[in-house]
Amino acid sequence: MPVNPSLTTSPGTVQPAPGNSLGFDADSIISQGTAQAFASQGYRFCVRYLSLQASTAPGDLTAAEAQGILAGGLALMPVQHVLEPGWSPTAQLGEEHGANAAAQALAIGVPPQVNVWLDLEGVNAGAAPQDVIAYCTSWFQEVSVKGYLPGLYVGANCGLDGQQLYDLPFQHYWHSESTVPAIPGRGYQMMQKPQSGTVNGLSIDVDTTMVDELGGVPQWWVRAG
Repeated sequence: MPVNPSLTTSPGTVQPAPGNSLGFDADSIISQGTAQAFASQGYRFCVRYLSLQASTAPGDLTAAEAQGILAGGLALMPVQHVLEPGWSPTAQLGEEHGANAAAQALAIGVPPQVNVWLDLEGVNAGAAPQDVIAYCTSWFQEVSVKGYLPGLYVGANCGLDGQQLYDLPFQHYWHSESTVPAIPGRGYQMMQKPQSGTVNGLSIDVDTTMVDELGGVPQWWVRAG
């Protein structure tokens, strides 16, 4: 699905992410002041977490935090937490998690056509590929029906090979810092660097956007004006 750079919605704007943009993902609340500090250091965006449950968990992204991040000068995309390593995917679980991710994104005020990311990692080694595929497909359907662009973070022990990942309905892929399969004929739109640390008092993983082999890029939420 091609991105629409002219799509706008109050109180922010949806834009395609330029390639080679520096950002980070963090599992901690980001204040407006902290966002401003990152922006002043050349960071363009951040990725923050949504709960797996129907209600927002302490420390996960809220509407107030999102507005502070945007006001601080960073673009924003949400990613959903993943279960503890060894979890077993099913279509029903994918439907539940996807519905929760979409509902929370809506409650936060994330506009349609922003990437909402599924974190696929730590899958039970005995899980059948068709169960992983069913989970991802159900998650995709629940998020896309609400108008979001589902993205897939491919982490360690994702349970699928490169072709199986490509055959999923996703068109936006995020490469973790782990060794993961290549996506044949498409590649990745975001790369998590093999480095993490504390910056501006916040524990982060560093990410960089990329243009994939089909010209695709992530689509993020930025402050209007």
